[in-house]
Amino acid sequence: MALLLRIAIFGLIIYLIYKIVKFLLDAKRKLETAHEQKKYFFYDVRENIRKNFLITYNGVMFEGEKYLGTTDKSFEVVSIFIWPHNPDLLHGLSYDDFIFMENEIKLRYPNAEIDWKSPIKELLAKNKK
Repeated sequence: MALLLRIAIFGLIIYLIYKIVKFLLDAKRKLETAHEQKKYFFYDVRENIRKNFLITYNGVMFEGEKYLGTTDKSFEVVSIFIWPHNPDLLHGLSYDDFIFMENEIKLRYPNAEIDWKSPIKELLAKNKK
């Protein structure tokens, strides 16, 4: 009986350690922490094309919707539409900040055309001239 109790306690300890490690390595938690600290973080599940990605940058949360299409040799993400969750928080972001985010997205999805929602779209169009 004592041996069975020890095995059960040992199993419980292993399970708790597993849950703690899983919690610490959770990408959603890292995204929330980066958002609170106004840092950059890119959260994406690349295997699931239907799941939107999230970017936090300088305290602003952006969401990107991926669209699958064909390239010369395969099916890839060919179009991405991005919008901020709260446009009121865009104050203080510059053209260079959006170019940085576009470059980070292009690293992950090189064949994608990136389209921003208003008012970011107008800012980028005005500065590309």
